[in-house]
Amino acid sequence: MTTEILREFDIKGFQEQLVHWFEEHQRDLPWRKTKDPYRIWVSEVMLQQTRVDTVIPYYNNFVHKFPTLQDLAFAEEQQVLKAWEGLGYYSRVRNLQTAVREVVEEYGGKVPDTKKEISQLKGVGPYTAGAVLSIAYNKPEPAVDGNVMRVISRILLIEEDIGKAKTRPIFESALTKLISQHKPSEFNQGLMELGALVCTPRSPGCLLCPVREHCRAYYVGKEKSLPIKEKKTKVKVKDMAAIVLRNQKGEVLIQRRPDTGLLAKLWQFPNIETTKSKKSEPDCLKDFISTELGMSVKIGEEVQKVEHVFSHLVWNITVYEGTVIEENQLNNEGTRWVDANSIESYPFPVSHQKIIEQQIRR
Repeated sequence: MTTEILREFDIKGFQEQLVHWFEEHQRDLPWRKTKDPYRIWVSEVMLQQTRVDTVIPYYNNFVHKFPTLQDLAFAEEQQVLKAWEGLGYYSRVRNLQTAVREVVEEYGGKVPDTKKEISQLKGVGPYTAGAVLSIAYNKPEPAVDGNVMRVISRILLIEEDIGKAKTRPIFESALTKLISQHKPSEFNQGLMELGALVCTPRSPGCLLCPVREHCRAYYVGKEKSLPIKEKKTKVKVKDMAAIVLRNQKGEVLIQRRPDTGLLAKLWQFPNIETTKSKKSEPDCLKDFISTELGMSVKIGEEVQKVEHVFSHLVWNITVYEGTVIEENQLNNEGTRWVDANSIESYPFPVSHQKIIEQQIRR
């Protein structure tokens, strides 16, 4: 199939024009100033499902706190999560730290430079492996993500649903033939840059495209209808109630989320789902705190509304104030009273950072 797709395609001309354009017009990004495979790896993990402008300050802060692979490997997990706080998709950084520890233990602190070895590390899929190998080690390995598939679907007029797993090998096979053997780093980064700046999802800038003469979709007028991708299923909405609960010292109660699952090991204010409950939200919170913590509390007024949108889920959180009437000793390591200063050292999901901003820092 790859042979048919690339029939009569000017591979050399495409390579040369793409690489030349990238070398002349690439953005000044911090991870492009290094060939350190660790730092390139960090940037690629951060860039998954996250905009470049958002990533830049996080990347600079992260590599400042953990400048070497060893620094990240031996860091406390809570410190790492705090440095990632706000980026979302926290499994990314947990997998990164696990993989980095494996590199220290199994590979003497050197990021593997073969596809077989690097692909065995936790959280390293085909795209990350290809990106690190090509950019850091200059190896001609394709790096295929949704951004790249969009570009190549237009260039080669591939009318297959890019959301289906069976489609990815088509693009990987094509890019294995297309990639520059001499400048694989510039080629892969050029495709990424083209997708970010010119060959954008809704309004591709075809008149500015450096490889327009090679684009089959442009010549048949299909550049705006590609790539083909089925619409996502409807997201689930959860109504929730959270409480900023204070004791006599003015400290607030926080809880750590479970070790696995959504937002694992991050901290939060006590909260419950109320979507299916027949009771009022304050009554639900009272029952929860009484049952889980053995505390008698007084629930005050509603103080805030928070909406947080995940890729598959929406949280609508109503926030209440509350005070403890009768307090028990906390024996659970995952539940703590903290003051306004010490709360800053705990990693919270974005939704609960919004609560801190309005209810604690005010």
